Amino acid sequence: MASGKEVLERVQWRITVADGSSEVLVPATGLATMAWVRIKGILWGLGLKVWFFLKRACVIGANDPRKVIHCLKVGLALALVSLFYFIKPLYDGVGGNSIWALMTVVLVFETTVGATVYKCINRVFATFLAGFLAVGVHWVAGQSGETLEPYVVGASVFLLASAATFSRLIPSVKSLFDYGAMVFILTFSFVVVSGYRVDKLFELANNRISTIVIGTSLCILVITFVCPIWSGQELHSLIVRNMDKLADSLDGCVTQYFNQSGECTNSMEETGKNLQGYKCVLSSKASEESMANFARWEPPHGKFNFRYPWKQYLKIGSSMRSCAYCIEALNSCINSENQAAKLIKKHVSTGCLKLSSSSSNAIRELAEIVKTMKKSSTIDLLVGEMNSAVQELQNDLKSLPGLWNRSTVPENKTLEATPAVPLMEMIPVMTLASILIEISGQIEAIVDAVEELANRAAFGINNKCKQSEMNEKTEGTVKALQSV
Repeated sequence: MASGKEVLERVQWRITVADGSSEVLVPATGLATMAWVRIKGILWGLGLKVWFFLKRACVIGANDPRKVIHCLKVGLALALVSLFYFIKPLYDGVGGNSIWALMTVVLVFETTVGATVYKCINRVFATFLAGFLAVGVHWVAGQSGETLEPYVVGASVFLLASAATFSRLIPSVKSLFDYGAMVFILTFSFVVVSGYRVDKLFELANNRISTIVIGTSLCILVITFVCPIWSGQELHSLIVRNMDKLADSLDGCVTQYFNQSGECTNSMEETGKNLQGYKCVLSSKASEESMANFARWEPPHGKFNFRYPWKQYLKIGSSMRSCAYCIEALNSCINSENQAAKLIKKHVSTGCLKLSSSSSNAIRELAEIVKTMKKSSTIDLLVGEMNSAVQELQNDLKSLPGLWNRSTVPENKTLEATPAVPLMEMIPVMTLASILIEISGQIEAIVDAVEELANRAAFGINNKCKQSEMNEKTEGTVKALQSV
């Protein structure tokens, strides 16, 4: 039987003309034309994909120009290292081992100064140590004879690689020398094993160490002096942004639950916007720890001097996350199906709004202190307002209908005449108020952490603080003279 394709090829279309005869219709487009149309469609689709990719890349570069700058710095570092191949005197001094300098640039060049310096220092010291031990093991293996030499080399690789791998599991070592331990394992194993078949092992190790030093030095120079991005500054800015987001989330969550009449606002779009702030705070732990670790490797820059207390930022971030968890619980309470009666919500709305406003103002003042790196006496007043708002809210809770005790009932009323409210209708509001009070306690912990940072980092004094101190001294002097 003929296949379907052969049948289609045998099909012919005929038409009858005016004289009664018939003619065979020949397709106007041949195989070549059809192939060109198909290729043209493929090229057009490929061109559209390239266009959309370039358009997206332009948007990314416009939103964050530092990414483009980082790419250019990587290219600059590689171009400088390539000169050791192109310039003959440099090539004669280094030789073919300059490829290790190129590999070093690719492996250690990072976005921030701290991350690059961390990798460079770890790579250099790990390479030095691994090369020194590899040469020593090679000498010991050579003295033991040809029979025992492979066993000595294998045993050294097993012991040192196992010890270095175990060191990577220790948290204190992992945070500072994890990359160095990995480079040590790679370099030692490579040098000591390859040295079994190489005669001039010391010369080989020396050339590779020198090229790695050249590559790391160029990386440090380029990353430090060409549009540097500092991990410490990134961490500093991240903490400030998270404080502002935390304040906005607290204001947004309470405001959407209460309006001026004590009613509930059910806009899901507004809810999503208000929740973004505290979610960013909850998800920033890994970034904060990474930036703090890299910042310790950076030289003094800007307002950040040598031995700057970067770990204190981690304490501030931890206190902020505790506050953010409370805001998450607050949001869950707001979105709960069990809602309080309007009368009860109206009764405590003023106290809740006042407490949330004073709490968010305190957080924003803390953000301003960290941002300007100047102490402020206003924070004490804001914390005092927050504590007074807590007292007012607690009084409102005690005065809820059905919760009056005999000591708070007016003389002209009796306890039986007081209107009672079902307990289930009071629980949501009491839970909300309790979370707000807990948030105020978490904010005081943030205040303590920021004050410790200000003391350890020797923050300056704001001009407003100086003026307030002068006014207090003047008032004290006037009172003293009046008393005399």
